[in-house]
Amino acid sequence: MPASPARPAARHRWAAHAFTLAFLAAWEAASWVLPPFLLPGPGEVAVGLYRFLADPQRLWHLAVSVGHVLGAIGLSFVVGALLALLPYYFPVWRFAIQHRLAPFLNAFPGVGWTLLAVMWFGINSGAVIFAISAVLTPFALVNLWAGLRNLDGELLEMSRSFTRSRARQFRHVIVPLLYPFVFATLRIMFGVAWKVTLTAELFGGNAGLGYVINMARQDFDTTTIFVAIVLIVIFVYGMDRLVFSPLQSRLSRQYAQ
Repeated sequence: MPASPARPAARHRWAAHAFTLAFLAAWEAASWVLPPFLLPGPGEVAVGLYRFLADPQRLWHLAVSVGHVLGAIGLSFVVGALLALLPYYFPVWRFAIQHRLAPFLNAFPGVGWTLLAVMWFGINSGAVIFAISAVLTPFALVNLWAGLRNLDGELLEMSRSFTRSRARQFRHVIVPLLYPFVFATLRIMFGVAWKVTLTAELFGGNAGLGYVINMARQDFDTTTIFVAIVLIVIFVYGMDRLVFSPLQSRLSRQYAQ
């Protein structure tokens, strides 16, 4: 009798739970050996997380970081999409963007953008959003350009037989074909954005989780640093599982019909 398809999935879930418990146990054991200012235990971090979420001032810093991330993702996605579409519709710009601008943006260090943002805009949210956007833009540019290069040529040719309007073709054909690349880009950008946000807020911000971590570092408050890390992990994982995945599945089913 063949095994039920649900059994392997259940075993995988139990293996994942066992791995998580083993990790927490190893973390707890290490916290007994090391001093608290180096490695607080899971219980201390859980208590610190509760206190963090119960503190309106700390929640405000969290909201500031969320605003930085969302604002930077929106700005960088629009800029990257425009840079990807420009050589697609105007091939004369292809070499300049793909072989000059894209390599430059990929190679430019994030810390360099942060320091330049502080010098240009001062220590404020504008500097943080600029620094994050500068780091994220090449992700959107490269991924969306890859999507445009892999469009189904026969489907595009068929769409031209139904309409001469480039705007309608872009809206009803090109955009749906780019959905896998769009969501892959957003997932990557959301994870990278949080990493860059901490650095940008650490050097150029006057609020946010990076600022909180900087203050905690000066006070040797390692628990608060771990709390900030746990919050970021929760946000990234939660957005991927609860927002990006369901939305991508829904849109894929809608345009597959």
